[in-house]
Amino acid sequence: MSTAGTVVDDGGGGLANFRRNVWWGLAGTVACVLGFAVGDWVLDPDVPAGLRAVTGLSTAATIVACGVLLGRRIRNEAPSAGWLVTACCVTGIAAAVPLALGNFGIWSIAPAAMLSVLVMFLPARRAWAALGAALVVLPVIGLVTALSTGEPDVGHAVWMPALMVLAFGPAMLGMLRGWQVAARLDDARQLAGQLAVADERLRFAADLHDIQGHHLQVIALKSELAARLAEADPARAAEQMREVQQLAGDALRETRALVQGYRRTTLDAEIANASKVLAAAGVEVRADVDADLAAALPEAPRSLLGLVVREATTNLLRHSSATRAAIVLVPDGARARLVIDNDGVRPAEPDGSAEAGDGTGLVSLAERLDAVGGHLSWSGDGDRFVVTATVAG
Repeated sequence: MSTAGTVVDDGGGGLANFRRNVWWGLAGTVACVLGFAVGDWVLDPDVPAGLRAVTGLSTAATIVACGVLLGRRIRNEAPSAGWLVTACCVTGIAAAVPLALGNFGIWSIAPAAMLSVLVMFLPARRAWAALGAALVVLPVIGLVTALSTGEPDVGHAVWMPALMVLAFGPAMLGMLRGWQVAARLDDARQLAGQLAVADERLRFAADLHDIQGHHLQVIALKSELAARLAEADPARAAEQMREVQQLAGDALRETRALVQGYRRTTLDAEIANASKVLAAAGVEVRADVDADLAAALPEAPRSLLGLVVREATTNLLRHSSATRAAIVLVPDGARARLVIDNDGVRPAEPDGSAEAGDGTGLVSLAERLDAVGGHLSWSGDGDRFVVTATVAG
């Protein structure tokens, strides 16, 4: 049987909880219906004790087999041959005994439930086709048995199996479809976050290439010229090397500016970019920014706050399972306070930084904010993770 789909594991978060809830819903439905319907008949003293025991045990085994197979389907695992054989055997016994004794009300419940579980392993079209076939086959079995035993209520023997198929099949396939949609949406959310991080890395690489490419090319040419002039015209060679030294200094300063976020990095742009990439990753974002306060900040603190937004956003995408986030910039006395809050706690790092030593982690940003009279802190509280930065206004 086919098990189309992808295995999704979010490390025990909301999606794993939803998976468990779907399993409990499906397995609980089977257990409750079979337990209540067959249990009453099994306890009937008018039914021979041996047949009651066989029916009760086979029904309990049918419930267990359904639970195991449902668990495998929810995890996108193929059913083992052993469980398939066991499921068919115990279901056949649970149906055959009541049917042989002329109980046309409960015999079809176990087959309809088990069939609804088994078709979940099939592609959608084949699953619905199998349910359609069962909608014909089970009533025919009931009809033939009723006619052969002289059952007067032939209609009951026909419509009851059809009702069981209609009750179990669409409901269980519908719950499975809901799980599959949720799993695919979570896959898309994680992919969007990864793409946002990759896009930021590509942007940085492109900026670095723009800065270094021209400088390095000119440095190489002038160094080659100086080497040729070293003996023939030492003065010109020295002049070329002084130009190389100046170019190298310019390249170093521009590279530092890029790494520190001063080049093409503004607080407004970072907040807008963070809102965009988080929304693309399925995170509900609320941005509450005092535009006048942002515009009035000195250049260095404003740029550092932009880097805090970028780093907090990157950490959120990489390390949390947030569904909501808020970016707030408000006055705090004579200072400006930036708060980035999300509901998916980031796993604790020994040094508080997603990438220690890269120059843009939270620890490094905290040091740079301290240098300009600001402060940066971060903490987890329950299911919340909050990054707070303050700078002089």
